Amino acid sequence: MWGKIKQLHQQMDDDAILVLESPDAAATLPAGYRRYIGERLATMSWIERQQFREFLLKYRCARFYKAAAKLLIPFTAVGVLQQLLWPEKLSWLVSLVLSNLIGFSLACGLMGVWFNYRMLVANRSFKPLLRILLACMGGLAVGMGAATIFSDRPMLLSPEKLARNLGIALLVVSLLYFVPLGIVAMWRNRQYEALTLQLQQGAERDRLARELSESQLRLLRAQIEPHFLFNTLGAVQQLAEQGEQGAGKAAALTADLIAFLRASLAEMRSEQVPLHSEFDMVAAYLRVMQARMGARLRYTLDLPAEFAHATIPSMILLTLAENAIKHGIEPSLRGGEIRLSALLVDGMLRLRVQDTGMGLPESGAESAQESGLGLENVRSRLLLSDPSASLIVRDGEEGGVIAEILLSIKIASSLKEAAA
Repeated sequence: MWGKIKQLHQQMDDDAILVLESPDAAATLPAGYRRYIGERLATMSWIERQQFREFLLKYRCARFYKAAAKLLIPFTAVGVLQQLLWPEKLSWLVSLVLSNLIGFSLACGLMGVWFNYRMLVANRSFKPLLRILLACMGGLAVGMGAATIFSDRPMLLSPEKLARNLGIALLVVSLLYFVPLGIVAMWRNRQYEALTLQLQQGAERDRLARELSESQLRLLRAQIEPHFLFNTLGAVQQLAEQGEQGAGKAAALTADLIAFLRASLAEMRSEQVPLHSEFDMVAAYLRVMQARMGARLRYTLDLPAEFAHATIPSMILLTLAENAIKHGIEPSLRGGEIRLSALLVDGMLRLRVQDTGMGLPESGAESAQESGLGLENVRSRLLLSDPSASLIVRDGEEGGVIAEILLSIKIASSLKEAAA
């Protein structure tokens, strides 16, 4: 018998958790009381469902019975206290049973209101309270009938006595049920409204952050592309003017420029891109810059195959490479080298852009990290994509600057399958 009760309870918990996680699953439950309960749970708001789901996961099966057993202690204590104060009113057995019945019925009512408060407050539905009232009236009628049958003294159901008993019953129900349940329902509803407002504000902040990040990215592209295009086209023109000797170099530079523009236009349409695409775009950019700067610019790229399909915010490595050339390599008479690498460090993906150019200004690394729209854009977009990500800019061991990005490794399953 006890095993069947436990099995039924576990089945009800499994059904409830399934519906609370996916309300549409209520229609798949077997017809009868299981589907009826599932449909009732499906009408709860998203917040109510999440709160009830957490409760069920915490108090499943044996833990629920242990919690219920703990409630016996205070309810029994109330019955003992009543018996000590008014021993002539009820017997010990009746007093203990009555106190536990009232206590557990109140606990069930509070539990129903605790997880279904929106139905009482927001929807102005008083049906549950009416059910409680009718149940109490029914219990009163059953009690009076039992007293008439088993009592040695006949009970005279005069209108005055019946009215008085009904009045006492209404007062007891109001004090024990209506007032506390109403207070709990209003308090929980205020919590619900505050949490809903908080979630809405959080969603609005995320939307504004995305819009800000996109606007910063558009501004950054608008700043980089004209300068880059004009200088590159000027270099193509100079090579073309050199006759046959420069025609081949001009054609190669044009091909690299087309490859870079094609890659950058593709990345502009995506917020997250595979790491190999970002490396390919940076490589095309560096080939164009090398054609313009000649032997003054050298570069190496190191991308292990296992990180090729890791996704990162688009154009962040291009921004760091462009900064390295603009502020480190170009101002240096001897030029310098740029090295791009990817490495796994303490479970995080480390992307490093290192140059051997002019290095940080004398004001120090702190001011260098905070200066420049490019670095600020990279930092904000990293944090928006991964709160645990970071960007560190510091002096290089061989001179120049090292810009390091640390972020969680994210590889789309479709890209994993494609790589396999």
